[in-house]
Amino acid sequence: MAKTHVEHMIQDPEGRTQSVLVHLGESPLAWLHARGLLSERHYLAGDMLRRDWERAGLGARVTMRWDAAPRSGNGGQGQGDPTMAQLSARARFDGAMQAAGPGLADILWRVACAGEGLVAAEKALGWPSRAGKLVLTLALDRVAGWYRVS
Repeated sequence: MAKTHVEHMIQDPEGRTQSVLVHLGESPLAWLHARGLLSERHYLAGDMLRRDWERAGLGARVTMRWDAAPRSGNGGQGQGDPTMAQLSARARFDGAMQAAGPGLADILWRVACAGEGLVAAEKALGWPSRAGKLVLTLALDRVAGWYRVS
């Protein structure tokens, strides 16, 4: 039976170490939304961005692609070529990230696509504690407008 939860030791903003139980299937956006820290509109926009990122094949691969080798007689167009769906997803992702803008896209990608928690993203970016939620919300608002999420 697969594990659905794992215990993590985290440090809260005051520096105290705490034990938390993390649901492995819950994204940081879903976690924020479930606790009322993100609106439905922001959650949907972030989820659309994540899906486009995944469909475009922009995430790291952990296995070898055996179908990527070109086959003879097809003019060099092997199955490893991006599909129209991948190209469309990449265009939507790029457009959404441009809509977020510089300075906002970093935390947006880290939380929505890479699955980093807000505190970890703040630390990685060298931001003060609790700055990430405000910046993430601004980025998600712009992305929601770009995706036309009402």
